[in-house]
Amino acid sequence: MWEFEFGYLGLFLSAFLAATILPVASEVFLLAMLKLGFDPVLCLILATLGNSLGAILNYFIGYIGNPKWLNKIGVKFAQIERWKQRVQTYGVWLALLSWLPIVGDLIGVALGFFRAPKVPTFVFFTIGKFVRYCVIILLYFLF
Repeated sequence: MWEFEFGYLGLFLSAFLAATILPVASEVFLLAMLKLGFDPVLCLILATLGNSLGAILNYFIGYIGNPKWLNKIGVKFAQIERWKQRVQTYGVWLALLSWLPIVGDLIGVALGFFRAPKVPTFVFFTIGKFVRYCVIILLYFLF
């Protein structure tokens, strides 16, 4: 596996790619790194940083989008407005869920698409990712 040849850089890259639409399971890489004796605190920091930067990339992908494009691919205006209202209602709190498989990437794109405030969104991305990786590491050491 390329991950172990690159060590911490590989963990960072796998976490970054896992936050995109690419099917990368950073949790598997993180657990393997822990099993090989890599520093859990450094693993936590690098996995969180990589995954958060991937979510920020998703945000900016959405940010450059245009709601009119969705109309062209068959999404109804009413659906766009409902999502816009959800983002406006829940805003940055949705960023806490950006770690969820599949929908997490879409949440990041939607937050950018509907112009959620950048700094708080990025902070909540990071908090959600940090908590997720903390739980994974704690469970690893408990079991």
